[in-house]
Amino acid sequence: MDLKNKNLLTLIDYSQEEIRFLLDLSISLKKEKKAGIRKNRLQGLNISLIFEKPSTRTRCAFIIASNDEGAHAEYLGKGDIQLGKKESVKDTARVLGRMFDGIEFRGYQHSTVEELAAFAGVPVWNGLTDRFHPTQALADLMTILEAKGRIKGIRLAYMGDGRSNMANSLLIGAAKMGMDFRLVSAKELQPESDIIESADRFAEKSGGKILITSQINQGIKDADVIYTDVWASMGEEDKIAERIALLKPFRVTRETLDNTGNPDCIFLHCLPSFHNRDTSMARQFPDICETAEEVFEGKNSLVFEQAENRVHTIKAVMISTLGRV
Repeated sequence: MDLKNKNLLTLIDYSQEEIRFLLDLSISLKKEKKAGIRKNRLQGLNISLIFEKPSTRTRCAFIIASNDEGAHAEYLGKGDIQLGKKESVKDTARVLGRMFDGIEFRGYQHSTVEELAAFAGVPVWNGLTDRFHPTQALADLMTILEAKGRIKGIRLAYMGDGRSNMANSLLIGAAKMGMDFRLVSAKELQPESDIIESADRFAEKSGGKILITSQINQGIKDADVIYTDVWASMGEEDKIAERIALLKPFRVTRETLDNTGNPDCIFLHCLPSFHNRDTSMARQFPDICETAEEVFEGKNSLVFEQAENRVHTIKAVMISTLGRV
């Protein structure tokens, strides 16, 4: 499948066939890495990594994926370049596009990555914005495919902040892939109408199902996957008390998994997670833990397989969009 020069800003722009191609390629690349096979498909290429927001998994995954395939990745933090300060996004895009073969952006406004893509002239990949996190969603779908052997018809329940970039990305990805997706959140924190309308349209085409509900038992019934995320994203620290009040009933516990009625239900989390008191944030806000320690560390949890899969899906995206498949 030819994805050369295609940006990855949101899964809205990718067909079901294209997403499945990336997932199958990711699994193949993972097998290669486990076998010690290195093909250096990106040899001689230079990758720009722009980070307005700090990161563990996204940064490391892009760097490792680049190194594994022979490319050079250059990290550009918010203090390293003039993006949006002394230089416009448009000008930065045209400069970097002439120097690099691909550009990753992780930051705040989705409009920034859209502007980079409009003017760079090389593939641009969204490593996270306020609206979408497509590389994470691809890793999530890959993890489900590995664990369950299929994606279509899988019952995925997302519990937590329904307006987050992860909720948006999973909603779109699940709808595209024909999944039975349930977004379980407080009424005050449900997705924006345009995201729901897009998901409904994609689900109608794929044979998927979409349920937006605040009724926990309805949302998790017979779920194959329970997914959650932190209740306040980076930059939303001032909303933590409000989010705790709204989302405390949606905390994922052992009882949550038991109430699915499915002993094989897996637990996913995009990380980082407040599952214990080992972080300063969790010690400051004791009720912020969106999941229980026994769930996070339990037999149903695949969160670290999910984290590893960031490398393989990002590698697949870069190889495909840079025309090196």
